[in-house]
Amino acid sequence: MYSEDDFLMLSGIQHFSFCRRQWGLIHIAGEWRENVLTVDGNIMHERAHDQSIREHRGDTIVVRGLTVRSTSMGVIGQCDVVEFHRSEHGHPLFGEDGLWAEIPIEYKRGHTKVSDADRLQLAAQAMCLEEMCASDIPYGYLYYGETRTREKVQLSDDLRETVKKSFAEMHSLYDKHWIPKAKFSKGCKSCSLLDICMPRTRDVKTYMDDMLKGSI
Repeated sequence: MYSEDDFLMLSGIQHFSFCRRQWGLIHIAGEWRENVLTVDGNIMHERAHDQSIREHRGDTIVVRGLTVRSTSMGVIGQCDVVEFHRSEHGHPLFGEDGLWAEIPIEYKRGHTKVSDADRLQLAAQAMCLEEMCASDIPYGYLYYGETRTREKVQLSDDLRETVKKSFAEMHSLYDKHWIPKAKFSKGCKSCSLLDICMPRTRDVKTYMDDMLKGSI
């Protein structure tokens, strides 16, 4: 079990799956750069995270910007949208009558991807919800803004195991303050950190020393 002081950002698993170095630069070194892709994504998430909106649609309750956490994985974050559906196999929900089962929905700006980066983030949200609500969530959805479609994601044992292993590795790297070295891929061209990443193949201490010397 992790204490709250050791919690990592849940959303970091998407960065980590896409590129371990990108995750290290953002979450360990505190680096960030905006580009058109990140700005567009932020606008979408601001709308999805409007916590003032709580909708009742018959036997469905829609909650936005719900904070979730897991002491077993040591992470905290927010779900873009969680739908609570009335279900005889669900659990009590504060302030509501009956039993409810939850389905997380993660918003992404682009379109469905071959990699599991988005699916891992969704699975991590579901696993946090399961720990908090003592429930079982078999699937969730990814909503892609470019195509305006939902992708149903089955939360398989393999996906869940990858989530657990990823967070364990992230905690290990974070504790050591170690940023993985750069590995060039075609995805680098769309990364907002490209200009500060590729020349940097050194560890955090050397990187920070260079910053203080003004050589970066």
